[in-house]
Amino acid sequence: MGKYDFDEIVSRRGTDCVKWDHDNMPEDVFPLLVADMDFRVAPAITEALRHRVEHGVFGYVQVPEEYYNSVIDWYGRRHDFAIRREWIQYTSGVVPAVSVCVQAFTQPGDKVLIMTPVYNCFYSSIANARCEMVESRLRYDNHRYTIDFDDFEAKAADPAVKLFVMCNPHNPACRVWTRKELMRVGEICLRHNVLVVSDEIHCEFVYGHNRYTPFGSLSPEMLANSVTCCSPSKTFNTAGLQMANIICADAARREKIDRVINVNEVCDVNPFGYLAVMAAYDESEPWLLELLDYIEGNYKALKSFFAERLPHLGVTELEGTYLAWIDVRSLGKNSETLCEELMQKARVMLNAGTLYGAAGEGFLRINMACPRSILMEALRRITPYLGVK
Repeated sequence: MGKYDFDEIVSRRGTDCVKWDHDNMPEDVFPLLVADMDFRVAPAITEALRHRVEHGVFGYVQVPEEYYNSVIDWYGRRHDFAIRREWIQYTSGVVPAVSVCVQAFTQPGDKVLIMTPVYNCFYSSIANARCEMVESRLRYDNHRYTIDFDDFEAKAADPAVKLFVMCNPHNPACRVWTRKELMRVGEICLRHNVLVVSDEIHCEFVYGHNRYTPFGSLSPEMLANSVTCCSPSKTFNTAGLQMANIICADAARREKIDRVINVNEVCDVNPFGYLAVMAAYDESEPWLLELLDYIEGNYKALKSFFAERLPHLGVTELEGTYLAWIDVRSLGKNSETLCEELMQKARVMLNAGTLYGAAGEGFLRINMACPRSILMEALRRITPYLGVK
């Protein structure tokens, strides 16, 4: 028994929660979709925010130097990524950070490369910049995704492709890219003058022998040809506090980033976000370590459940994230249709794979970052509707 109780059921209904209160969701529905967690945050974060609330004044804030030290120390200690203070530019979230980078380094009509299926907000970030999305589909074999390097290079070689937006670790494919894979991707991008923008928000959710490698830590050349977007918001369940970082070693690119941040007015943050980051990075690692064990336990329970009750469906190997990716192609149903059926009949909401692009057809995404009792009850509910025709 650990120090922290992740089995505790914390009701989020009535808190204007996107996951549990969206569209007056009926109380009998279990939503295992939106990628935040149903656990209380680490006590140090609650205490830091409580102290700030008790002060009673919530005006404009400036981010202190201690904030940058917390970020630098965390990445240096946990991930061997030596970040300099001047490389860090903060903004309100990783999605805004990715959008800022797309706008900063492209012109309307340029092409942006992604590996699909991939996080749905990449599509909107590219479209909002009036750029064209170029898709390199990942290969799926034996419950695991790999990169089609021949296809990736063929797409990167197009002179109109200016940017590659990467997900590392990859949502929803559950992959933690190896150093060798990242180097090969980076070499292709260098060869074709394609800048890498790496969304690394899931970086702490890594299991077993897998190891997260920050793209910028690969080599001086990869650092110079990349921008990293990161935040502890997924890790410590603080997404609503709106704080993220853009890490860029190139001064000229930082100027472009700064210009877009200010043009889009995503340069100001609230009095709570930076305090939560500091409390997370400085004081909450023990909580994170127990959390990782708990989520891995949830995955093992889910995988065992599918093996016993739904063996005709495939569970993608979980290397990273807290999101199970389920292969339901054997059912012969459209993913969106199946999700609607599970909502109406089983009262469980899941993400259809097509949310992450056409390459996600035939898959469902399940958020496992919840008390195990909720996860298992949701699985029991959906089982009668996932049988072979």
